[in-house]
Amino acid sequence: MIAVGHRGAAGLEPENTLRGFRRAIELGVDCVECDVHLTRDGRLAVIHDETVDRTTDGHGAVSSFTLDELKRLDAGKGERIPCLEEVLETVRGHVRVLVELKGAGVEEAVVAVVSALGMAEEVTFTSFHLDRIARVRQIAPAQSTGAIFGEPPPDACARAAAAGARSIGINHRFLTPILVQEARDRRLPLRAWNPDTEAEIEAMVDLGVDGIGSNRPDLLLAVLRRRGMHL
Repeated sequence: MIAVGHRGAAGLEPENTLRGFRRAIELGVDCVECDVHLTRDGRLAVIHDETVDRTTDGHGAVSSFTLDELKRLDAGKGERIPCLEEVLETVRGHVRVLVELKGAGVEEAVVAVVSALGMAEEVTFTSFHLDRIARVRQIAPAQSTGAIFGEPPPDACARAAAAGARSIGINHRFLTPILVQEARDRRLPLRAWNPDTEAEIEAMVDLGVDGIGSNRPDLLLAVLRRRGMHL
């Protein structure tokens, strides 16, 4: 069972910060997840929302800031918004990374950054936007990719496969035994995302998913270790 720290360790530390990614690694996850948007000067900022309002002391669209301007904001506990390069260097050699393509037009930039750092084999690009997955596969055919769904359509697995995704992530609230079996039949490793209580995590383990992402990697790992599914 693959344990993923969602936005680092978002239920324990400021989300999408180096502090959060380090905390997830210390806890023992196999993988961390982060989100990327393009800045005004074409850099890749690791932040979830289109604006900085919710997660920092600033105000405005991420795309209206340069990276240097973003780094002047407080992202919680004195942390700064990192760029993708900083996150990749932090996790290199420790865990794999799911990089969610949140902002429009990031495909070329993310492939270039990951390639320049020689980390293609340690990264999976994910997105709710299947056209972005398809574009990544055009640019870098060997790159690992994953489709994400909240409430999935009936043909979610078929859509994911058609876009070139090699895995699929679905919100835990909408997972069913039928979906798990269909993903297995299509050889699409399936990740349940954001069960954040022990009961929710236990339910996903019982469904037989291949991986679980959570804002509470501490609880996730406690359940998996108790079930003998993680060292």
